[in-house]
Amino acid sequence: MDYSINIRVKRLSEKIGAEIPFPQYATTGAAGVDLPACLEAPLKVERGARVTVPTGIAIDIPQRHIVGLIFPRSGLATKHGISLANAVGVIDSDYKGEILVAVFNQGDQDYTINPGERIAQLLFLPVYQALFEETVELKDSERGAGGFGSTGR
Repeated sequence: MDYSINIRVKRLSEKIGAEIPFPQYATTGAAGVDLPACLEAPLKVERGARVTVPTGIAIDIPQRHIVGLIFPRSGLATKHGISLANAVGVIDSDYKGEILVAVFNQGDQDYTINPGERIAQLLFLPVYQALFEETVELKDSERGAGGFGSTGR
């Protein structure tokens, strides 16, 4: 079974493909495509600060049943506390603007993002659109209405 899709990429900066790599998977088993920072100069992210980092590209997701999700890079998060301000970025199929990454420094030191540095990863996943049906009763489950922490620690 073929799990590939064609994603058209528009270069918004002349640096893409020259100084900054065109989107590609780092290994054959990689789930996400690395997103490098398309910057003119290093960008200092003070601890506790949020910044928006451009990637220099826009994409065309070919159908509404696919979403692009931007996740933090685990190495930046664990080593430096660099994560995403919105936890996971969502690229809807009808968004055609530049991919921007909202970065948050939750570390204990300032961090400098260098031009071309891989700052996040982009995954493509299927989307199901729900058809909502009002009801007065829901099916029972073992958990029921138990909320936060109701199943243990």
